[in-house]
Amino acid sequence: MPASSTERFHLDRVATPIGVALLVTDAEGRLCALDWVDYEHRMAELMRQQHGRADLVEGAAPRPVTRALNDYFAGDLGALAAVPCRFGGTPFQRAVWSALRGIAPGATTSYGRLAARIERPRAVRAVGHANGANPISVVVPCHRVIGASGALTGYGGGLDRKRWLLRHEGVAVG
Repeated sequence: MPASSTERFHLDRVATPIGVALLVTDAEGRLCALDWVDYEHRMAELMRQQHGRADLVEGAAPRPVTRALNDYFAGDLGALAAVPCRFGGTPFQRAVWSALRGIAPGATTSYGRLAARIERPRAVRAVGHANGANPISVVVPCHRVIGASGALTGYGGGLDRKRWLLRHEGVAVG
């Protein structure tokens, strides 16, 4: 889409056990962003960076998206795999986000292993930056990336949410 035009996206708010999630979907019902209400400014900035001029209007997310999210939080950890996503970002970022979607619930990886997975083993820092720019939290499971030592590392939604998500998926974390 040309930078001069404005695309309309729907913004929905869905209660979860770890706070109100912001869901942004496009006209085809693809998820473009999932963030937390306490990070709405960051979500809007990521949308601008990745989709240009965006008009966010209140509107319900498609039922399959909200059902998958609710099912995940109810314990069906594989429910999010079928959620259609639309990525902005650079080709490198999209490669990282695609690799993130390949990390199974209950599994974790490090930035170094993720860099190797996309065949860019020396791009560990760039992988970390792409992970941090992921606009689709939970569905694109950046929370499954931990430090090489096994320590929890940063998470855009806060370490308490990351810890909760990992425990929800059966990962033993401190």
